[in-house]
Amino acid sequence: MTSPTQVALDTSALMMPVELDVRLFDELDRVLDGYELMAPQAVIEELRRLSEKGGCEGTAANVGHDLATERCLVVDTDASYADDALVELAREGVVDYVVTNDRPLGDRVLEARVPVIALRGRNKLAITQP
Repeated sequence: MTSPTQVALDTSALMMPVELDVRLFDELDRVLDGYELMAPQAVIEELRRLSEKGGCEGTAANVGHDLATERCLVVDTDASYADDALVELAREGVVDYVVTNDRPLGDRVLEARVPVIALRGRNKLAITQP
């Protein structure tokens, strides 16, 4: 039996439901057939810090933090910076996809030969192959 597809979520992905009115999990179900979600501890910490700011960004980060802790396996990495942690997971072959709306991070993940799932259009996700 093969293991399910491993998908890592970054901070921007977890904030999409509030900031961009994206139905993140419905969209992932649409583009992928069976998967497990993970988020590096560094992403959880970044969301926690952003949630303390308040305002729209704080609300989005707070919702993202709750989604991550409820729906994702939280994984430790050597990197303390969220983007570096996601690239580390990609380079080490731990994940099959990274979901991000951060273009520079997406480019780094693609360089690590891992596909990126990002927003295309107003509220649809699409896969970019390396």
